[in-house]
Amino acid sequence: MIRLRRLFHLDALRDDRGMALAIAVIFGTVVVFMIATATSVAVAGIKKSSTDSDWNAALSAAYAGVQDYEARLSNDTGYTQYGNPAAPFSSTSTGLTLPTGGAANTAFGTGTTGTWATVPGGDGKSFYRYEVDSSKYYDTGVIRIRATGKVGSSVRSVVASIRQQGFIDFLYFTDYEIQDPVMTNVDTATCVKHAWEGRPTSTSRNVCGEIAFSGGDTIDGPAHSNDTMRICQATFTSQITTSNPTSGLRYSKIDSNGSSCTGQKFPAGVTQPAFTSTIGMPSTNAQQKAATQYNTTVTATRSPGCLYTGPTDITFNADGTMTVKSPRSIKTQTDATDPTKGQTPTACGLPGTGAGQLGSAAGATVPVPANNLVYVQNVPQSGDANATTTAKLADSCNTGNGVGYPRTGEAQLSTSPCSYGTRSGDAFVHGVLDGQVTVAAENYLYVTGDMTYADRGSDMLGLTATNAVMVWNPVKAVSCGYNSTCYSSILGDTDREIDAAIISAAHTFQVQNYGYGGDRGTLTVYGAIAQKFRGVVRSGANGYIKAYAYDARLKHSAPPSFLNPVTTTYGVTTMAEVSPAYATSGDCVKKAGVCV
Repeated sequence: MIRLRRLFHLDALRDDRGMALAIAVIFGTVVVFMIATATSVAVAGIKKSSTDSDWNAALSAAYAGVQDYEARLSNDTGYTQYGNPAAPFSSTSTGLTLPTGGAANTAFGTGTTGTWATVPGGDGKSFYRYEVDSSKYYDTGVIRIRATGKVGSSVRSVVASIRQQGFIDFLYFTDYEIQDPVMTNVDTATCVKHAWEGRPTSTSRNVCGEIAFSGGDTIDGPAHSNDTMRICQATFTSQITTSNPTSGLRYSKIDSNGSSCTGQKFPAGVTQPAFTSTIGMPSTNAQQKAATQYNTTVTATRSPGCLYTGPTDITFNADGTMTVKSPRSIKTQTDATDPTKGQTPTACGLPGTGAGQLGSAAGATVPVPANNLVYVQNVPQSGDANATTTAKLADSCNTGNGVGYPRTGEAQLSTSPCSYGTRSGDAFVHGVLDGQVTVAAENYLYVTGDMTYADRGSDMLGLTATNAVMVWNPVKAVSCGYNSTCYSSILGDTDREIDAAIISAAHTFQVQNYGYGGDRGTLTVYGAIAQKFRGVVRSGANGYIKAYAYDARLKHSAPPSFLNPVTTTYGVTTMAEVSPAYATSGDCVKKAGVCV
């Protein structure tokens, strides 16, 4: 029995050992599977992390491409001519060429054999290339660029719009915060300098004719002056900047009479203008005339605009046409290399005095030049296609300019020297614009009535003049007591609206006869105003109260062939990611067999 019990116990022990072995094997297998799974997950995670890193880095590389092109534009204003004409995104841009020699740019590569630029400061594994669309540059001032970044197996693309930064980034812009010396006859050597450069600013008297923002003025948009502003009871709703480099208060709490004032209103958190660099103004708008010549680089890729000579009246009609009276015009487009040559396309109106022609009483009605420019020049001297020496076109002021100015009984005051010269390149505009166009005057530009858009979403107008841009305010002499003469407005209406981007290159934007004619109501400007000298809009009980609002479209677009600063910087106005334009091989991505 004892032996049997011992044998039985031994067998049971052997059975337990077998069971333990089986359990150990099973447990070990599970552990092995867990380790294998964990390893697989970890490896996959490493691969995903690497892929995510490349994916993010590819977008950064595309951004680097945009920044590189923007920097090249800022360093060379002529860089807009460069691009790869073989690139898919550049197919609508004519005249693009590749820079050569030391200026060669590897970022202009395209296709599988094309080059890529290496992101500076990287690990040598991040690349970009970009394509340029300059087809709308002369129309809107905007260049579009598609940049593609490549890192590892990841490729991403962005499209950015780049526009020259300048006057129309601001609702209100001035170079000097003084009245135009032509109007005030002050000593230019003393006064034509910025306040922070030593201009007299005595509070006891206004030596140089500084103008203050005062009660009722609302500037609903970004504002900048290269000078020091005087700000009293005025409201600024947006960014306000100055080029006054001094520390402390960068504006003056002084009114136009030199007295201290209060009541300034700035956006929440803003106590005074911020500092920014000076933006230089051109001395004339003469460069815009090139857009009306039929053999320049500007017109190599599009039709020239229209050139009119001498006083020219333009009424914009809501049906997309304009009615033009310009009796001095002979050739409405000219040759850039030979001033004695020109042409007369019907699109600009036919010269002459016959019915429907530019010199007739009713003028010529033609379509608004699409995305183009109208330039009004002075009557030139001999040796020019538009020169004339006839007796009736002798130089004279205020005796009748051939297009209806001055009005019967209109008084000519010293605030408007030679208002209506018979040989002057003066433009007179009003109406309802349906289209996109710029009107440039070599001399004065007068807004003679409301100048509005048919559609604020699509229409855009530029108004530029070398001399003053005037809000027309004709006055007549009336008796106001014994041997006394006063002046009242000839116009029967009040209030005025101007929808436009406005620049006076060498002078000012102001109300004509601003000190006369009584209260004219409110001047509404929807767009932007830039001027060398500050213009008077209201004086005492005469003139207009300001109501200026910024056209936000001017942040990313501009009227056709608009006037630019003499110093140039470019900025990105919009940027968005799009589908990749290239594969990692460099081949273009195709849809329906066509490169996107």
